Amino acid sequence: MADDILLLGKRCYHSRLLVGTGKYENFEQTVLAVEAAGAEIITVAIRRMNLGQNQNEPNLLEFISPEKYTILPNTAGCYSAQEAVYTCQLARELLNGHSLVKLEVLGDQKTLFPNLKETLLAAKVLVDDGFEVMVYTSDDPIVAQELENMGCIAVMPLAAPIGSGLGIRNPYNLQLIIEQAQVPIIVDAGVGTASDAAIAMELGCDGVLMNTAIAQAKHPVLMAKAMNLGVQAGRKAFLAGRMPRRLYAQASSPLADTISL
Repeated sequence: MADDILLLGKRCYHSRLLVGTGKYENFEQTVLAVEAAGAEIITVAIRRMNLGQNQNEPNLLEFISPEKYTILPNTAGCYSAQEAVYTCQLARELLNGHSLVKLEVLGDQKTLFPNLKETLLAAKVLVDDGFEVMVYTSDDPIVAQELENMGCIAVMPLAAPIGSGLGIRNPYNLQLIIEQAQVPIIVDAGVGTASDAAIAMELGCDGVLMNTAIAQAKHPVLMAKAMNLGVQAGRKAFLAGRMPRRLYAQASSPLADTISL
């Protein structure tokens, strides 16, 4: 287990729980939740969070140190490939050449489902420009394979709509994506509680990214701790290998050599 690392490009991580920074009451609560989650990768919406582009606002980097955490800028709020590419370029400038980004191109404001056409366009431009792209997408195995073939270092299918908390809606598609993948598969969006995170990991996902499930809990810091344990438990269960499912009962203790009455 000590060698069970998450490899993203050339980066190695021990935590498989990635967390966001939005929707918390303040930066202090954000820090406490991040610490409780045991996360090493912190995703930040460049269009919504200040990383230095707004001089008169508090800077998240004053609270979440890039020396301690990997900052994963994301393109949340972008609805076209052009917007997403520009946002990643801005993030690279703000973070001194940082190339690791989470690509997210949305289709509409009601569902927040990914616009796959624009996502594919943006991914191609960013990969060609030297970015290490982790990409939010639907749970379509064909699209996931295409994004991997394009050079994305991680594919991040949704479990359910962003912020819905509905949990894993289509485990079968996730399993198809996992079976064919040669890059990490990280569930992104839809997780509501620790059991959802555990299920994702038991299916064989390499990690889980979440924000709303922690930030909008009644007690965010406590939920962050629960998510941390859920991801760890799910990963251990996957590595251990579950028992086969059976239609009928099977006694825990064999009947052979039992004492006759």
